[in-house]
Amino acid sequence: MDDLTPLALTTSPTSSRPLLGLTVLAVEDSLYACEALRLLCLRSGARIRRADCIASAKRHLKVYRPSVILVDVGLPDGSGLDLIHELSTLSPRINIILGLSGDDGMKAKAMAAGADGFLAKPIESIAQFQEAILAHLPQDSRPLGLRVIKDERVTPDPIAYTDDLSHVAQLINEGYDDRQIGYVAQFVTGLAKSARDEALTHAGEALAKAHALHLPTHQPIATLAGLVQQRLDRPVAI
Repeated sequence: MDDLTPLALTTSPTSSRPLLGLTVLAVEDSLYACEALRLLCLRSGARIRRADCIASAKRHLKVYRPSVILVDVGLPDGSGLDLIHELSTLSPRINIILGLSGDDGMKAKAMAAGADGFLAKPIESIAQFQEAILAHLPQDSRPLGLRVIKDERVTPDPIAYTDDLSHVAQLINEGYDDRQIGYVAQFVTGLAKSARDEALTHAGEALAKAHALHLPTHQPIATLAGLVQQRLDRPVAI
């Protein structure tokens, strides 16, 4: 897929743009989450590329080797944990592998799979994003001197949220098997947490719980579908 930001004109990190010279590959299926990552990389000086599934990520890796790879643990064509494990065994290894999820409980699983670190959604703090990457860089790749700590947060375009909600509605309308239910639950929960949409977060978590406990999912899906449609009917989704 195309780059999400242009190549920086200089590749030496600075105190205000400490990730200059780094290429980040975001393996993330949510457009809204990717927009947040794009803004974080832009403010930090990094170049970012996106893969929306495991197959796309592997195509990227045949062409170039990113400095940092961010992997959502729930992807449409498989488990991000499996991809993290595979990436962690490559030789030479990608320098930094970070897991992503809207479920804080996935941190231990991502680390066990071989990730160097973990970012819980919502991912919006510039300082926390930079620190998550800088903490794993060798000293000679970090900016010299004092670093400007930006206690700021990025705000993705609400249109990306609407696009993700449309994707959820399409998945529900197309029908689903057991794996699809699990995927929809994790996608919605991560998306809703990224957008700080509490009602939709609860609906996603309720569906995930019913699915995990092998309980009937008809009602949680109906509730989720109704909330998604309400948001799509609004002039502004957030």
